[in-house]
Amino acid sequence: MNKRFRRIAVLMGGPSSEREISLASGRAVASALTGLGYEVTPVTLADDQVDLPGDTEAVFIALHGAFGEDGQVQSILEARGIPFTGSGSASSRLAFDKLETKKVLERCGIPTPPYEMLGAGQPPTLSLPLVIKPPRQGSSIGIHIVKESTAWTAACEHALSFGPDVMVEAFISGRELTVGVIDRQVLPIVEIRAPEGNYDFQAKYTKGMTEYLCPAPLPDAVTRTLQQIALDTFDALGCRGLGRVDFRLTEANEPYVLELNSIPGFTETSLLPKAAKAAGIDFPDLCELVLNQARC
Repeated sequence: MNKRFRRIAVLMGGPSSEREISLASGRAVASALTGLGYEVTPVTLADDQVDLPGDTEAVFIALHGAFGEDGQVQSILEARGIPFTGSGSASSRLAFDKLETKKVLERCGIPTPPYEMLGAGQPPTLSLPLVIKPPRQGSSIGIHIVKESTAWTAACEHALSFGPDVMVEAFISGRELTVGVIDRQVLPIVEIRAPEGNYDFQAKYTKGMTEYLCPAPLPDAVTRTLQQIALDTFDALGCRGLGRVDFRLTEANEPYVLELNSIPGFTETSLLPKAAKAAGIDFPDLCELVLNQARC
């Protein structure tokens, strides 16, 4: 593959609650690109100060959560005119905000679970079971599935610890699936089989706790439908480069989009690289493919 850039800075760490995950992604990307012959400088951020080597030609963003995925670091790099991987600042802000994403999905006719926004002390109008989530957090942080009314208060208080309001969604019973997109190429679908169907932070990052099937065992027509909806979501949010769309699928094979991750996990065992591997793209080539799409 031709090298558009030679001197690469890989941004990792950052101030968000997903710092440790970001460090793992950044180290994996830096190692892969170094192995391909790039001059790579790992840049570990402690806060929102971005200090890059003066000869940086492009930035691979391996930051997850706030500052990395919400458009802030993208705005900084755009102002400096430095090409970077992934979506631009406006699309990143949109995809990171679950409420604004919902509005776009509804406007575009993309199926998504019914929802409402609640502040402290406000009871839900939707019926149990419900999913409570902070509207501007990633990596399943602060998310709770509430099946009994007695669990509502504690779950809501925890989700509210991340901000002044929470998103409450109808819980869609069924299968959990995710669809990756690289340069508008839709990857094989990954099915996530978590304990008791609850893919929370612990299930996501505890080795061996969750089973992953790729390609997901689905009828061909359902696979095509999910992949098309994933691409429609990617385009509706104005994304570029890479993204991963999370779904719930009912027993009747009705799909519901939960969210789009604009900078998904990027170690060799993360979901997007798993899907790429199933498509015949190994991890170093995936990193290079993403890098070659860097823009400012």
